[in-house]
Amino acid sequence: MASIGHVVDLPPRALGVDVEAGFKPHYEVIKGKKGIIENLKRAARKAPRVYLAPDPDREGEAIAYHIAQVIDNGATEIHRAVFHEVTPTAIREAIENPTDINLNLFNAQQARRILDRLVGYKISPILWTKIKRGLSAGRVQSVAMRLICEREAEIRAFQSKEYWSVEAQAEADQPPPFVLKLQKIDGKPAEIPDQAAADAIVEATRDRPFVVGEVARREESRRPFAPFITSTLQQEASRKLRFTARQTMRLAQRLYEGVDLGEEGPVGLITYMRTDSTRLSETALSMIRAFIGSRFDAAYLPDQPRVFSRGKSAQDAHEAIRPTDVRRTPEAVRPYLDKEAQALYTLIWNRAVASQMADARVERTRVEIPVDRYLFVATGSVLQFPGFLAIYEETKDEGGKTEAELEGAEPVLKEGEGRLPPLETGQRVRVTKIEGKQHFTQPPPRFTEAGLIKELERRGIGRPSTYAQIISTIQDRGYAVKEAGTFRPTELGDVTTQLLIESFPQVMDVKFTAMMEGQLDDVEEGKVDWVELLRKFYLPFQKRVQSASERMRNLKAEVTPTEYTCDRCGSPMVVRWGRNGRFLACSAYPECRNTKPVVMTEDGKIEILKDEVTDQTCERCGRPMVIKSGRRGRFLACSGYPECKTSRPLPIGVPCPRPGCAGELVERQSARGRPFYSCSAYPDCRFLVGTRPRLITCDVCGQSRHIVGPPTRLKVFGCDRADCPYTPVYRPGEDAEAVEGPRRRGRRRRDDPASGG
Repeated sequence: MASIGHVVDLPPRALGVDVEAGFKPHYEVIKGKKGIIENLKRAARKAPRVYLAPDPDREGEAIAYHIAQVIDNGATEIHRAVFHEVTPTAIREAIENPTDINLNLFNAQQARRILDRLVGYKISPILWTKIKRGLSAGRVQSVAMRLICEREAEIRAFQSKEYWSVEAQAEADQPPPFVLKLQKIDGKPAEIPDQAAADAIVEATRDRPFVVGEVARREESRRPFAPFITSTLQQEASRKLRFTARQTMRLAQRLYEGVDLGEEGPVGLITYMRTDSTRLSETALSMIRAFIGSRFDAAYLPDQPRVFSRGKSAQDAHEAIRPTDVRRTPEAVRPYLDKEAQALYTLIWNRAVASQMADARVERTRVEIPVDRYLFVATGSVLQFPGFLAIYEETKDEGGKTEAELEGAEPVLKEGEGRLPPLETGQRVRVTKIEGKQHFTQPPPRFTEAGLIKELERRGIGRPSTYAQIISTIQDRGYAVKEAGTFRPTELGDVTTQLLIESFPQVMDVKFTAMMEGQLDDVEEGKVDWVELLRKFYLPFQKRVQSASERMRNLKAEVTPTEYTCDRCGSPMVVRWGRNGRFLACSAYPECRNTKPVVMTEDGKIEILKDEVTDQTCERCGRPMVIKSGRRGRFLACSGYPECKTSRPLPIGVPCPRPGCAGELVERQSARGRPFYSCSAYPDCRFLVGTRPRLITCDVCGQSRHIVGPPTRLKVFGCDRADCPYTPVYRPGEDAEAVEGPRRRGRRRRDDPASGG
């Protein structure tokens, strides 16, 4: 029987923790779970034994503990069954060798839950009062946001500097041509500040002989990467497949829980996906090595199984993420998986198999050519033996570094390096071209999901199983947005983070947060008492809460004078803080309600944002419609406001793909700030989708088709030509991509264009 997750939890609208009674939690039945609990209790009364088998981690142990509490009738034996893969063998073994509920594991989950509840429920109301209602603070979430804000501050403060390099195109007696780069001047690293310096070097070396000096060749070996743990799976799925962390975990959960393989029936394809151990079981090692031996030459199989080092914080409770049976190749299961699940399974399968393959071997060559006081160098790399690279390739992060480089090693093959021609000391080469090249230093890149997860893991912040939720929360709260796959903090995120750092320096301290994670791990291992851990944290934290309630800046009350004057009444304009950040308002409010959107420039000045005029006209007065932004996102408003208060949702230029509907798709925003796209004919047509649709040419009739979804998961809704024989794939109720629809929260002024109409 399925409990469908937790059955009890802390109350959603109260602290639910009795601090004075030793941080005693007050659990209550989760909404909708009362019937499930009654069914479990009824079944338990009829059974001599009950086996509790939730996921094998802290959350799973908490589920098992709470179910045991609610079904315990004093007569039925209650056991804990732990398995890491959903296969018949693993489940039989778990049932035959049951254990007791691990109280240390449960206490670690309970301590984390209470700790996060204390931080969230104590700080969030302060943010509602001082900044904006609906905001949240989190012990890990807010520190992750700090990393994003600090990276953005580095980018803003960065001053690009010019520098030059000198390169020579050269040829030898045999192909291929190659490139020589100036590396040293008078024995020191070459520093070329400007074009004049580069031109001087070019002139000094243009007609000089280029004679080979030292030639050094060496062979290097590269070990394969360890099989995936949770964090590395999220990172590599982001880099290779462009999956979000949440998407990766959702797909991995499906692969773990089981896929119907036709005659074979439902089978879990991978082991448990929440793990920080790179260990593979003896069974898995034997299976993978046998597979490699049968599919590859003997040179691809090492003499001994590979063992990978574990991180200091690795619990090693589970195996690494691997296929449950390596004989189920990606090709074999392809008919039973959708495109996304197939891509993730292939990634996991390739990584696990590659981890037990032979090293890749590469020959590196370095050629030095001294020209007077200048030293030119050419480098080349040639793959001698692919080894594990036969099935697994390196990928790069947002900073252009491969996974190997992130771990402190060189990539197997460097970009731009290839085979050099045969060169020997004393050989003269022909220079066909020599020139200076201009470069500019670059700021550090913004974090991608993979980069942020990597940084959180490196600093010991949070646990891999929480990264997906952290990343979703900072976006849902409007603290950060994704632009071209990287995170940029919003004004709200910047301001909130800065105020939290000022008022709660300990909570926002990266090292302190990492230390707390270590102590939670110690609770799991039975080394630290969970109540004492909470007590040491709470006493100084509560003092900070009281101080912040009184002293934290109140952005809602702040009024900043500006040089602007109101174009309606002539009064001075001031900067205020509202639901959507800073805005310009008339100081004569409430008599004059004139407002204007503003943006803060890099030098700290306020600039008024001009409305974007569209080619659409107002149906009431005929004036042009302009694009404005309100609390529900962008919308169209009459340029004649306030005389004309017409407004309507913003169309995106795509007809509604629902068969027979004459509406068009418009941009909207949910109550939580998530954009979605729905039909303008609502409520007659309830088409809704979370990813912005676009039009491409229909391959049947040459007109337009509606496309939606990320590159890895495109959906074609159908051709917009009514008589086109193309069959739409639209099915009502299946195309909404987990988007929270519009919800009314309180009353909204319909005469205020900032409300979205």
